[in-house]
Amino acid sequence: MDQNLLIIMAVFVFIAAVALCIQAGFLFAIYKGVRNLEEKTAPLVPKIDSLIPKVEALMDTSRATIEDSRAQIHEITVKTTEILEGTRKQLARVDDIMQEAVVRARAQMDRAEMVIDDTMNRAQETVALVHKGVMTPLREIQGVSAGVRAALNFLMRGRNGPVAAADEEMFI
Repeated sequence: MDQNLLIIMAVFVFIAAVALCIQAGFLFAIYKGVRNLEEKTAPLVPKIDSLIPKVEALMDTSRATIEDSRAQIHEITVKTTEILEGTRKQLARVDDIMQEAVVRARAQMDRAEMVIDDTMNRAQETVALVHKGVMTPLREIQGVSAGVRAALNFLMRGRNGPVAAADEEMFI
């Protein structure tokens, strides 16, 4: 059993050695790649170094612009807040005026309704008085005049009684 254990250990040691060799190959390939990249970018380093002052100047102007923008945004925010507050006050005033106008309009409508009701009642009373005071006497006068006319017709014709019409005779 000791020999089997030694064989197994030898296999594992061999596998570990192969893995280390593979890792060393990868590490060497990475080293070569980095060297190639460094050789390719070496001409660009002076260009990058010359860009650093320009980038710093751009950053400074950007910072100044950002600070100015912040100040302007603050001013705009303050002015907007003032405008909104003024608008709120004006809307509150308009709302009060509208409520007052509604109350007055309701009062006027109530008064107008009372006037119309009173006018209608007076018109009805007037019609009733005209009916009682004028129409009733007119009917009575019309009845009296019909009676006088009948009496005059009777006296002028000399008849003894009223003559029934043909329709009345058929009805009887």
